[in-house]
Amino acid sequence: MAETAHADDVSTIAAAVNGGRSLRPFNFRGFSTIPHAIADRLAAIWENSVRLLSSPLAGALMIRLLPAGRRLLAAFAFVGAGLMAGLAIEDDVTGLGWNRLFSGSLQLPIGLVCAIMLGTLASGRLRRAAATPGIVALAPCKDRLQQAVELLARQDNAAAGLVRLGDKHVLFSACGEAFIMYARSGRSWIALFDPVGARQAWPALVARFMEEARRAGCRPVFYQVSPDFLPCAIELGLKPYKLGEQAVVDLKGFDMKGGDWLKLRRSVNRAARDGLEFAMLTREQVPEVLDELLAVSRAWLAAHNAAEKGFSLGTFEPGYVAASPVAVIRLEGRIVAFANILAASASGDAFIDLMRHVPDTHRGMMDLLFVKIMEHLKAEGFSTLNLGMAPLARLSTHIRAPLWNHIAHQVFDNGERFYNFRGVLAFKSKFDPQWHPRYLAVAGRGLPLLSVFDITMLIAGGIKGVFRK
Repeated sequence: MAETAHADDVSTIAAAVNGGRSLRPFNFRGFSTIPHAIADRLAAIWENSVRLLSSPLAGALMIRLLPAGRRLLAAFAFVGAGLMAGLAIEDDVTGLGWNRLFSGSLQLPIGLVCAIMLGTLASGRLRRAAATPGIVALAPCKDRLQQAVELLARQDNAAAGLVRLGDKHVLFSACGEAFIMYARSGRSWIALFDPVGARQAWPALVARFMEEARRAGCRPVFYQVSPDFLPCAIELGLKPYKLGEQAVVDLKGFDMKGGDWLKLRRSVNRAARDGLEFAMLTREQVPEVLDELLAVSRAWLAAHNAAEKGFSLGTFEPGYVAASPVAVIRLEGRIVAFANILAASASGDAFIDLMRHVPDTHRGMMDLLFVKIMEHLKAEGFSTLNLGMAPLARLSTHIRAPLWNHIAHQVFDNGERFYNFRGVLAFKSKFDPQWHPRYLAVAGRGLPLLSVFDITMLIAGGIKGVFRK
């Protein structure tokens, strides 16, 4: 039984590092920018690290000394730390420089880069494992959650309706007119979005959040904040890092007329001719079709080898889905696609959260769903529709751009096996949105890798979830 558990952990890291194939030595000589002598040293470091990891001694140590949930983390720590140690010892390898890696003159497999980064971070996490809990879901009590929900209609961001999931803790301002929703992961208290509610309450609320996080021995982190938050962040000593851009459609000006919309118009018309039908279900109608929606959700997750995410993304919880209107596409009377709409805001903003569909039904199905949602919301008097983030998109990479931007650009270009970065940007661009930057704001010097690691673990639900799209 123990040997099987160890084999599973090793096979999991093998699949993660090497793109799902059996682990084999990296062919460093395949990269023309690396001299052969250095390539051979890198290969030896990699081979020795993996060989020792796969040995009975390493397996026995991990099985005897670590609980099951920590073994995969140990595997990444072992290989990653081994690579980093080897790289640090080899002066010639170190001389290649991180700047060459991220400028594009040195091309390494994205799996290797991720293994190094994850191993480095995992090593630190393991040292604190005994004293520090992992992902901690701090659900608010019902009274506080209800108080937060009541504030939604008096603020501008419809996406703040994610507080309804109940998977985040809520910290209110002294006046009770604003709140921060957050969760703990590793040694980070991670706040989602700008504070919700009265803007004049933000500075004191943010300062209190930071103080309480530090009192708990954690770093305060603000995820997906807008430019409106930056003055407050800078005054409190936080440093912003661009995460990507949010796509927002101006519904008042949305019109499918003209040559620029020809391709999308044809896709929508073809879907309608082929029998796909749109409907917007009210909250009262949603409970009647929850079983159908769940079947669609499960089919979508299975086809994408995906697990439910969380925190900044909605999950298929029946109570959460039934709390808002749901747009559906039917084919021959059967629901084949849906999206739930968060619409509680004072500014006429709406937000598309869960988007699920039965794979291989129709090429134009999601185009039809989105266009019909926009037309329906426009007719209902809404002013904007938030399509969500295009992660790591539209970051400048000129010579004076921060190192963070260059690293993010490399992940955007080479990280498709982990996330469909280009596909998300291309799909949302179809609807001619206005693009609004979103930031990560953290304290301290240097790159915020530990904060990013904790955020990734929180959203994915753990290390295994990171490697499932």
